[in-house]
Parts: sequence; structure tokens; C-alpha cells
Amino acid sequence: MDQSSTQRLDQPLRPKSKHRGRSRGKQQIAPKQTPQETQEQQASPAQVPVPEPRPTDAPKADAATMEEQKTQGPKAPDASNQLNEEKSRQAKQAHTEPSAPEPSSREPSTETESEPEPPAEVPIPTQRPETTEPEVGPPAVGPQPPPKPADAGDEKMLPDPRSADRPGEKMPAEEVACRDRLKALGVEFEEHSAESNPEIGCSIPYPLVLKRLGKSIAIAPRTELNCPMAEAAARFAADVIQPAAKTELGADLKSIGQASAFVCRPRHGTRKLSEHAFGNALDIASFTLSDGRKVEVGPTPPEKDAKFLNAVRKAACGPFKTVLGPGADADHALHFHLDLEPRRHGGTFCQ
Repeated sequence: MDQSSTQRLDQPLRPKSKHRGRSRGKQQIAPKQTPQETQEQQASPAQVPVPEPRPTDAPKADAATMEEQKTQGPKAPDASNQLNEEKSRQAKQAHTEPSAPEPSSREPSTETESEPEPPAEVPIPTQRPETTEPEVGPPAVGPQPPPKPADAGDEKMLPDPRSADRPGEKMPAEEVACRDRLKALGVEFEEHSAESNPEIGCSIPYPLVLKRLGKSIAIAPRTELNCPMAEAAARFAADVIQPAAKTELGADLKSIGQASAFVCRPRHGTRKLSEHAFGNALDIASFTLSDGRKVEVGPTPPEKDAKFLNAVRKAACGPFKTVLGPGADADHALHFHLDLEPRRHGGTFCQ
């Protein structure tokens, strides 16, 4: 018993079959694989089974087996090895190039079901009826405002009895007497042809053009007035303006600068004719003194000028029926308006 067991221990182990030894020899001479192929084989499910660990004397047996294979020549590979290699190659292809499964011819694809089939015939829209109304375009002529009533025209002035005055073949006595008084006051004037505008209503039958209001008081520019207004202006300049200039300013009045006399127009913003339309009004804008100073009518004159202007304005209310100036309205901010408009009971309007 001891001898036989000793003999078994001393003798090297031999493979039970040649197939196992040959497979191990095949593994030793197999070509080296790249790291990428090794990783792919590990990830693949179809891998060659790992052999069991060999005993210590296995290298000697492998060496003997290799010498035997060299002498005998190459042998045909086993069927199991070919199957394993085929599975490994298929696993590599499936891992590197995965292909989508082909849809079965029996089952319709989901893409075909999701896309609706086009209709056999495209629907044709219904045609418009021939009786449709034409498109509305802009009118050829714009809408016109309703006509104004005949008596509502802004250009038509309110009637004034003085609009009908016309010169006669002979000058009336009152006009002759007025001219005589002007000459006595030293007023220089010249006759002017009659002014008349039937469409508006302006009229001065016997107008005068003033050059001087007295021997020492000039007026400029040319001032066309009726004779009564010319006489009132001349008397006012000699009796009121001249003394006020001497008292308040210490100089004589040399000339008067007028802003407006006869003008054929209505009052501002009204249909009533202005007193200027009859030569019955005079607008004074400035006064020039003998020492060369000029006093202008305005809302904020210097203190000395203001005293003089206030004295003239206050004294004008009486000889003239209407007196307007700075503070009355915007139209009279830079001049004194003086006129002889007839008022009831001989009243006056002064602002």
C-alpha cells in the first residue's frame, strides 16, 4: 500500500484525454488580443468557459504536448472551438453595430398607423355666388358739410344806419362848420374822396386826412378820420396831452404816433362793425416829446411815463365815448383806443 501510493505521488499527472491537452495547447498558441477585443469579449454573453486551474506540473505536460503537435503537424480544430469562435464573432458584431429589428410583415408598423392616409380626392371650396356685392371703395367725392343758413354767415355784418351814408351834391352845413373849427385850432388837413363798401358796410361820406393836430403837434402816419373825430382829437391833444406832458415829463408834446384810424373791418371776434369802419376812432401808440424822448403805451412803462399815460387815459373818458388800453384786453395792450361811438343817454365806456 505504501509503495503504490508513493509511486502515484512521484509520478507526474497525465491528462486523461488528448482532447483536453490539445485544447490547452491551442490556448497557448492563440494570437494575442487587443485590449478593446478583450473588453468586448468580456461584455459579450457568449464567452469561452474559463478552464480549471492546472497543477504545478502542467507546464511540463503542455511542453510535451506542443512538441508532439509539431511532429504530427496541424490538426483540424474541434467543433466546440469553432462554435465558440462563431458565437464570439456574432457577439462582437451585435455590440459594435446594433441593428434595429425589421418590422414583421404580418404586424403593421406604428409609423404607418400614426400618419393618416391622404384623402382620395382633395375637397374643392365652394364658389362664391355671382350675386355678391362689390367691394366698398372710397367715395369719389368727400362728404360735404350741410349748407349754412342764409342769415348765419359770418361775413355778413349786423346792420348799421351809418352804412347807408353817401355824399351829396353839396357838403352839409355841419361838415362845413366842422372844417372851419379845425382851421381855427391850427389843424392841417386835406379833403379825401368818400369811403364806401356796401358789402361790408363801411362808410365815410366826407373824410379828412390829418397832417397836424395843431400848430405845434404833428400826427403820423397819414390819419384818415371823419371831421367830428378829427376835431375831438385835435382839441384833446391841445387841451389834455400837451399840459400833461409839460407837467409830468417837463417837455412839450411834439407829435403823436397813431396805430390805426380808418379801417374797413368789424370788431374783433364779432359781426358788429368797428368804429374804425366809419373813421370814428383813433388808436394812439406813442408820444414824442420836444426833447426827443418817446413815451410808448404798454402794460409796464417806467414810473414817470406811467404817470403821464395814466393822466391822459383818465382824462380821455368824457371827450371820447369809448376809452380802452392796457389791461382792458389783449387787443389793446399796446395802444389807447379812443372813439365817439354814440351811446344811450350820452354814456361812456372806459377801461
